[in-house]
Amino acid sequence: MSELSDFKLFSKHLAEVSGSVIASYFRSNIQIDSKSDNSPVTIADKSAEELMRNEIMTEFPDHGIIGEEFGTYNDLAEYKWILDPIDGTKSFICGAVTFGTLIALVKNDKPILGVINQPILNEFLIGDNFSSELNGQTTHVRNCDSLKDAVLLTTDHLHIKQYQDINKFDNLTGKVKLYRNWGDCYGYYLVATGFADIMVDPIMNLWDKMALIPIIKGAGGTISDYQGGDPLSGTSIIATGGSIHNEVVSILNS
Repeated sequence: MSELSDFKLFSKHLAEVSGSVIASYFRSNIQIDSKSDNSPVTIADKSAEELMRNEIMTEFPDHGIIGEEFGTYNDLAEYKWILDPIDGTKSFICGAVTFGTLIALVKNDKPILGVINQPILNEFLIGDNFSSELNGQTTHVRNCDSLKDAVLLTTDHLHIKQYQDINKFDNLTGKVKLYRNWGDCYGYYLVATGFADIMVDPIMNLWDKMALIPIIKGAGGTISDYQGGDPLSGTSIIATGGSIHNEVVSILNS
């Protein structure tokens, strides 16, 4: 078995153990705290990341870790795991299922594996830049050659106004078939599995985006920052099925 195959199996293990923790708190009466940026955090976020970190340090003690809740460990390592235990905590605390666990593995700071795990629906999506699979079945973006046929998603319309040009984004919404706020990582899941065509986030952290890159690329899609540049160095993301990507970037920036 190859090293990459071993990493894929371990990624599945991380998703399963963290998913069990998260599911145990879903739609329960748990305390909601606020972080320094006023974003919410719960015991589910913290417990799931802590468990994954312990599993990684036991199995791969020479690997590094970057997690949303507990920061950086062994940052100079060749391999690093980047963790967002609950991407979409606001959805989680509202009892909605449009959240997921993001797990990325980077080698020399380039993502080689990405996972979106939805523990309530038991959906495990993994990509390696060359292929993507949902619960063991190959998945692919759908063909969409025209904006008038496209489904556009974003996480929060107010974030567009806060971080990018809202008028240009509204222009894009007027050109597509359907616009919805089915966002956070689940929006990228929908693009990678062929149920949506455009997912836009005007601001992203490292742990928000790194898992998405191998998944979208592996599903045959295109992913960039908001201006069409390298998603690795950008602080925003646009993911599409591919053929309409340049047109979307142009509308949002011209």
